[in-house]
Amino acid sequence: MGIIEQLREKANALPLLPGVYIMKNSRGEVIYVGKAKRLKNRVTSYFRGEHLPKVQAMADKVADFDVIVASSEFEALVLENSLIKRHHPHYNILLRDDKGYPFIRLDTAAEYPTFSVVNKTASDGAKYFGPFGSRGTTFEIIDAISKTLFLPTCGKKFPRDIGRERPCLNKHMGLCRGWCLPEAAAEDYRSRIAQAELILSGKADELKTELTEKMQRAAEELRFELAADYRDRLRAVERLGEKQLVIALNRADTDAVGFFRGAKTCFSVLHYSGGSLADKDFSLMEEPIEPDAEALGALLSRFYGARGTAAKTILCPFEPEGARELEQLISEASGHAVAIEVPQRGDRRKFSEAAQVNAREESLRATTAAQRRSKTLEWLQRTLALPTLPNRIEAFDVSNTGSFGVVAAMTVFVGGRPLKRDYKRFKIRTVEGQDDYASMFEAVSRRYARCIEGAEGFEEVPDLLLIDGGDTHAAAAERALGELGLTLPVFGMVKDDRHRTRALINSAGAETAIVGNQAVFSFIGTIQEETHRFAIEYHRSLRSAAIGSALDAIPGIGEKRRSELLKHFKTIKAIKSASVQELAAVIPANAAKSVYDHFHQTDEKKDG
Repeated sequence: MGIIEQLREKANALPLLPGVYIMKNSRGEVIYVGKAKRLKNRVTSYFRGEHLPKVQAMADKVADFDVIVASSEFEALVLENSLIKRHHPHYNILLRDDKGYPFIRLDTAAEYPTFSVVNKTASDGAKYFGPFGSRGTTFEIIDAISKTLFLPTCGKKFPRDIGRERPCLNKHMGLCRGWCLPEAAAEDYRSRIAQAELILSGKADELKTELTEKMQRAAEELRFELAADYRDRLRAVERLGEKQLVIALNRADTDAVGFFRGAKTCFSVLHYSGGSLADKDFSLMEEPIEPDAEALGALLSRFYGARGTAAKTILCPFEPEGARELEQLISEASGHAVAIEVPQRGDRRKFSEAAQVNAREESLRATTAAQRRSKTLEWLQRTLALPTLPNRIEAFDVSNTGSFGVVAAMTVFVGGRPLKRDYKRFKIRTVEGQDDYASMFEAVSRRYARCIEGAEGFEEVPDLLLIDGGDTHAAAAERALGELGLTLPVFGMVKDDRHRTRALINSAGAETAIVGNQAVFSFIGTIQEETHRFAIEYHRSLRSAAIGSALDAIPGIGEKRRSELLKHFKTIKAIKSASVQELAAVIPANAAKSVYDHFHQTDEKKDG
C-alpha cells in the first residue's frame, strides 16, 4: 500500500468532530496546521483529487499527520493559532508581522516616568498604549507628544542628572522645559506625563478642557507666567490635532480589510475613526494566495491575534470562513465586542472598496514589471500543468473580411512581452466560405509546417499555444499539430459577455478560470486584444488594397483624391452610385466626370 493510500485510510478513520490537524513531512517536521468543523471530511480531502498548486505542493510532502479533537469550532480556532505560533509551518499563511506590533510602554512606578517602545504588553504594572503600525511611527508619536508637552527627548536620566551639567540645546530652542535644572519640579513633570496619557488614550479634548480651565484660573490669580505656560501647551495640543496625527489605533471604531492577489499578495487594513481614515497596515506575501473565505479567515486570525486589539467593526470584502468564531476570538483578545461585516452599500461599502484599492496598489508598487511578468508565467505553468515555463507564447485569431476573404493572424509574446518581429499573417487559401475551425486548422498547419522545414523566421517552437475561441478551436489547432507530428500545450481563450478573456479551455472542454488573478487576467486579455488587433489590421489592408485598385484605374485619380472620395463616400458602392454633381462636391469637376464615366461606361458594356 502506497503512502497516499495509507494516509487516506488513516483519515477515513477520523471522527466527524471539530479539531485541529497537523501535517508532517518525512522528517517529522510540521509543515501545515489547519482547523476543521469535521476532521474526517477535511483531512481526507487532501488525499483525493486535484488541488490548487500551493495545496497540492503541501499534500505531496505529507508523510504523516496528527489530530487534536476540540470541544467546539472556537476551541479549534484558538488551538490552531497557538500551534501556528509555536511551529511557524511553511505552508500556513504567515504575515510579515506575526511577531507582534509595537506598543508604547509608560513606567508609572518611576519617579520620572519615561516612554519606551516594546513589541508586546506584560503584567508588570506599567501602562501600555497601542499597538501601532510600525516602530518608526511609534517613535514619531513619542517625539511629537514630548515636543507638544515640552518633555525631555535627550538621553539624560532623572533624577540622576538633575543639576549635573548645563541644559542641552532643546531647552534653549524652547522644545523642553529644562527638567535637568534644579528648580524644575517633579510634580510638574508628572502632571505633563498625565496629560500625555490623555493624548495616547484618545482623550485630547479632555486635555484641552483641563488646560483651558487651568489657564483661566492662573490668569484670575494674576499668575500670568503660569497662564502663559498653559496657553502655550494648549496651542501645542491643538496644533497636534490639526496635523491629524493618529495617536492610538485603539481609537479606530472601524477597520476595513483589503485582499488582493497579483504577483505578490497584499493584505491591507484601513483604520477609521469617526468616519475619517486614521492609519493603514498592510502585509505583503511573495506567493499568490487564492482570495477565498479560508485564506481571509486565516489572515484575520493571524493579524488580530498578533495585535491583541481591534476596532469594534471589521469590514471584509467577502465573508471569511468561521466568521462567528473569529468574532469571538478577536473580541476576547481585544477586551470588547467585535463584529465582522460584509458591507453592501453606504459609507462602509466605500471604506471596504478603499481597502481593496489600497491592497492592489501596495501589491503593484512592491512588484517590478519584470517580477510581475515572471510571476504571471509561473502561475500559468503551475495552473495549466505545463512541462516548462511558457516563456514563448504564440496566439492565433481567425477573422473574416466578407467579400475580401478570410485571414488569420499570429502574435508572439516572449517573457511576457510582445515580440512584433515574429508576428505572422496568413491569407486563408483552402477554405470555402466562412469556416473558422477549418481556417484555424490551415493557419496552424502552415505555421508549423514551415517550422519543421526550418524556414527562416519560423524556427522557434512556443511553450504555449493560445487560440482565440473555445474548445473546438483548440481541438482544430491540436489536430493540425498532430498531423505534423508535433505536441504542444494548446488552450482556447474563452470570452465573457464584454468580450474579455475570462478563462482558458483545453480541447477536452476543461476550463481554467483566470478572472480571480488580476495579473493573469490582464496578461491574457492583452494577448487576446493584440492578436485580434493584428488580424483586423490585416483585414483593413486587404480591403484598402482592393478598394484602391478599383479607383487607381481611373485617369486623374491619385492617392489624395482617392482618399478624399473614400473619406466622404465610405464605400466603392456609394461612389459608384453618386451623380457627377455629388462627386464634384468632393473632387474637381473634371475628375468627378472621369469617375462617373469610368463606372457607368463599365456598366453599359456589361449591359450590352
